[in-house]
Amino acid sequence: MLDTLIKNVTAVTMDDEGHLYHDAYIAIKDGKITYIGTDAPQEQAEKVIDGRGMIAMPGLVNTHSHAAMSLMRGYADDYVLQEWLNDHVFPIEGKLVGDDVYWAMLWTQAEMLATGTIAYTDMYMHLPKMAEAAVDGGLYANISNGAMCFNPAGYCFDTDSVTGQNREVLERFHKVDNGRVKLDVSIHAEYTSFPGLWQDFSAYAAENGLNMHIHLSETRAEHENCIAKYGKTPAAILAENGVFNTRTTAAHCVWVSDADMDLLREKQVTVAHNPVSNLKLASGIAPVARMLEKGVNVALGTDGVCSNNNHDLFEEIKLAALLQKGVSGDPRLVPAQQALKMATRAGAFAQGREQEIGQLKEGFDASLILVNTGKPGLYPVHNPVSTLAYSARGGDVYLTMIRGKVLYENGIYTALDMERIRSKMEPILNRLFRA
Repeated sequence: MLDTLIKNVTAVTMDDEGHLYHDAYIAIKDGKITYIGTDAPQEQAEKVIDGRGMIAMPGLVNTHSHAAMSLMRGYADDYVLQEWLNDHVFPIEGKLVGDDVYWAMLWTQAEMLATGTIAYTDMYMHLPKMAEAAVDGGLYANISNGAMCFNPAGYCFDTDSVTGQNREVLERFHKVDNGRVKLDVSIHAEYTSFPGLWQDFSAYAAENGLNMHIHLSETRAEHENCIAKYGKTPAAILAENGVFNTRTTAAHCVWVSDADMDLLREKQVTVAHNPVSNLKLASGIAPVARMLEKGVNVALGTDGVCSNNNHDLFEEIKLAALLQKGVSGDPRLVPAQQALKMATRAGAFAQGREQEIGQLKEGFDASLILVNTGKPGLYPVHNPVSTLAYSARGGDVYLTMIRGKVLYENGIYTALDMERIRSKMEPILNRLFRA
C-alpha cells in the first residue's frame, strides 16, 4: 500500500525532459516517489491529497543563508556593507550564545517551510547548536561555520575554535537521519583570512569528503583589493590554495571576471546568486546570464534576513530572471524554466543531493511543495512554469513535504511548536536589542 497519493495535480517535474503533467498522480512510499504520471496507480494509499487547483514542484533549495540572523530582521537597513557589518551586525553577533542561534534557526526554518524551501546551505557561528537546530527543524541542511582570522601570526589550525566545532559536528551530526544534515567546511571569505588558513581548511574538507562554502567577490572593493594585494582575483588565488578542490558553493560572485567564470566552471563550483541581498546592500548585479552561458552551475540564495529581509526564494527566482533581462536588454535571457532550475536542481547539485532532490522523479525523495493557483494573483494559469517563476510568492505555498512527511500545510506546522519557539525568541530579542 502507498503511504500517500497526490491526485488531480499539475506537476512541474524539472526533469531532463521538462515533463509537465496535468491532472497527474504522484505516488509516495517510504519517503520516495514511486510513480508520477496521468494514469491512476492501482495501489491504494493510506492518505490521499487532492491537488486540484495546485501545482506540484520540487521543493526549493536555498544555497546561501545565515539562518540565525532572523534575530536581526529589519534591524540595520539602508547602510553600506562595511558600515552595516562593522557598526551593526558584528556587535550584535558578539553577544550571541548557542541557544540564541538554536531558536533563531528554528524560527527561520519555519519561514522556509511556509514559503516552499526544503533545503538550505547555512554559514554561521555556534556550529553544534546550528546542527541541533537542523536536526530538529526537519529540512535538509548543509551547515558550516565560516573560518576567519585577521592575525596570521596567532593562527593555529588545531586550536582554532572553528576546527574544534567542525570536529565535534563531524562526529556527532554529519549525515544523521540518512544524510539529511551534513557538515560543510567554510572559509568566510578571502578578505577575512589568509592563505595558510585556506590551505588548512581546504585540506580538512578534502580529507573528510566535505563540501566547501565561501563568500566570493561580493563587492567591487573586495575584488579589487584582492587583486592589489595578491595580483590575482579572489577566485584565482583561492583556487591556487586548494579551496575549490572539493564541491564548493561560492556565494555572490557579483564581480567575477570572464576568466573567473571559466575557472568556476572547470572546478564545478556552484555560484549562489543572492539578487535581493546584493541589491539591498548595493553590491551590484551578478553577471548570471554570462555565467550560465559559460556553463557555470548557478543556484539561488537569500543570504541572511538582515540584508534581505526574508527567506522567500520565489522572490529570488523572479528577480534573478528579471535582472538579467533588464541589464542586457534581452528578454529571452534566463527564461522561466531556467530560473526554476536555479532554485531546484542547481541547488541540489550544490549540496551534493542531485540524486535525492530537485526533481519530481521516480526514485527521488518525495520532497515537494504544492502551490495554490486558486488565488487571484496566480489564476488563470496559462503556463505553469511561468506562473511559478513570475507570479508565485512564498505565501502561495499550500503544502511542504520532505521525504513523504508533510511538515507544513495551509498555515499549520506538523512538527514545529511555533508558540514555544516564539516564546524563546522574545527574551533573546530583549537581551540583544532592548536592554
